[in-house]
Amino acid sequence: MKLEKIYNDIVKETLYLAKHKSGLSVYIMPKEGYSKSYAIFGTHFGSIDRKFITPGQKEYTEIPDGVAHFLEHKLFEQPDGGNVFESYARHGANANAYTSFNLTAYLFESTQDIIENLGILLDFVRQPYFTDENVEKEQGIIGQEIGMYDDDPDWRLMMNFLASMYAEHPVNRDIAGTVESISKITKDTLYQCYNTFYNLSNMVLFVIGDVSPEAVAECVEEHITETEPFTEEIVRDYGNEKPEVLRSEITQKLSVSVPMFMFGFKDTDCGYDGKSLLKKSLELSIIARAIFGKSGELYTKLYDGGYILGELGVEVESEKDYGFTMLSGESNNPEEVKRVVLEYLKDATPKGIAKEDFERIKRSIWGQYIKQFNNINAVAHGFMSNIFNNIGIFDFVDVIDTITLEDVNKRFKEQFIPELSVLSVVEPV
Repeated sequence: MKLEKIYNDIVKETLYLAKHKSGLSVYIMPKEGYSKSYAIFGTHFGSIDRKFITPGQKEYTEIPDGVAHFLEHKLFEQPDGGNVFESYARHGANANAYTSFNLTAYLFESTQDIIENLGILLDFVRQPYFTDENVEKEQGIIGQEIGMYDDDPDWRLMMNFLASMYAEHPVNRDIAGTVESISKITKDTLYQCYNTFYNLSNMVLFVIGDVSPEAVAECVEEHITETEPFTEEIVRDYGNEKPEVLRSEITQKLSVSVPMFMFGFKDTDCGYDGKSLLKKSLELSIIARAIFGKSGELYTKLYDGGYILGELGVEVESEKDYGFTMLSGESNNPEEVKRVVLEYLKDATPKGIAKEDFERIKRSIWGQYIKQFNNINAVAHGFMSNIFNNIGIFDFVDVIDTITLEDVNKRFKEQFIPELSVLSVVEPV
């Protein structure tokens, strides 16, 4: 496995990359002198991947909601009855895993025995063991987890928001599925999805810390012997999402002391990835900070007017097939927050973002990008989130300087359309 070295003179960081004969993409970022190392092994298989064509087949397969998350849980159960976490613990590592809308990832962090822990990671993820009995047992465990999320105000706020914004795209469904949907999962379902999405050509390994790239490469060669990567892409069907939102408002009653709200705008400019997607994401981030940031006029109006209680969360989500910009917080009258925001945007959109704000925020984003390389956890998770959108870790350097004030103001006028907004509220019982 030949290692290619890329050095970025702007951020003063080096990345090694290689393509294993199995199809696995391997990336290594050495950080000499760091006490901790971090490895993350991810597959491009998330909760939204519920209808697909496996390479070599012709017909679509449609699976129940929650399979990606269910599969993540089951991979920790080994054929020999061994405990993966105990294996990690013997080598001083903390391990975890997560499933998102777009990917599933398995990870560890450690201050010692990095190569030994990497071997554990590479081995257990590639040893699926599903039986009728252990699948039935897991259905009960995950069913309890789903019940907890059903009562979680923050989670319900978000999922109600997405379910109102998207009519067709499966981002409108809970990552863990429902009790009913997971009851339909069988061992055959899990093996079919594993063989499709855990093909190593659909996976990425990223290692960062005080590690030798050559030692990581040797470990990969030792533990991975597969030589049959997919030669075609997995075909994914996310439905025929129309530009409009499904509903503009939704309210749910739960055990909260004051009403919580999430208000945001659907992004209809989708369907592309790579540097173009990164550019859009950065443009929206500049707009969000300028318009909704704590130093802005709108935040002051909302806070001083008593419309919001405390902080105002702001999030920009830009994926290949969906996206949104939203604000969240607590308010005694979320409808008034919506009214004030829309009124402000009606006046602000024609004016656009001021040049001085644009330049200040752009410099701030630059600074944050440079600073992130001191946090290996943040680098690893950011890398994994971006790589499946064909965005490289150094692409930011090429893209940020291409963004102009005209680009940002054009995006501002196109993005924040009142008819494409959704207000999600969780209010006290």
